[in-house]
Amino acid sequence: MIGADEVRQIQSAARFGSTRAQVLLGQLCVDGNGVPQSRAEGRRWFQKAADAGSVEGINMVGRCHEFGWGGPVDLAAAAACYRTAAERSYDWAQFNLASLLHDGKGVPQDRREACAWFVRAARQGHPKAANMLGHYREEGWLHPRRPDKAGRWYARAAKGGDFRGQFNLARFLFVAGQREPALIWLDLAVRGGIPDFWREIASHLTSHPDPALRRYGERARMLASSGSAGASSQPPPKAR
Repeated sequence: MIGADEVRQIQSAARFGSTRAQVLLGQLCVDGNGVPQSRAEGRRWFQKAADAGSVEGINMVGRCHEFGWGGPVDLAAAAACYRTAAERSYDWAQFNLASLLHDGKGVPQDRREACAWFVRAARQGHPKAANMLGHYREEGWLHPRRPDKAGRWYARAAKGGDFRGQFNLARFLFVAGQREPALIWLDLAVRGGIPDFWREIASHLTSHPDPALRRYGERARMLASSGSAGASSQPPPKAR
């Protein structure tokens, strides 16, 4: 929970026109962190930042459209916002646009274009984009399967701090017989995860023949049951 003094500083800077502060304040309003929760108020601050030309603000208005924060869900509008910010080289918007293109949400499904945007984001160091590129090479969505290239993308994602990338790298290392480094990456993945991720890996690991993996599966199941909040999947300012 953010402190009252910091909230006041952000509010003051937002009112004086700092787009970064406006995006931060918008996220506080959406989360109810240090201020009363109001997704409509959060959206208003994101829009102010976007109107001032902030790519972070434009991206977050896209998030409002995608998830219905302060208004109805409108995936086409979300994609339009993401594309505007993506074309201005904002890595989170590139990742978000690529995700919609990959799934065909709000736009016609186009995995070739999605992959191109994931590549652009990954080249800027975006770990979640690198993780998705690992899936592209592992699953053969555009090109023949290349486990070696998939593993390299997962390693980039893992080292960048993405918990899904850490889990995928752990999978690859375990299959390759590198059990100890696999467990290190798995531990980091569980520590940094979120409830949906914990439930997902619990379903895979709780019945695994390896006792250490079963313990991680049980730990993930308990974390998911407790409802503990993990790291945010997307901080509004360029970070995460």
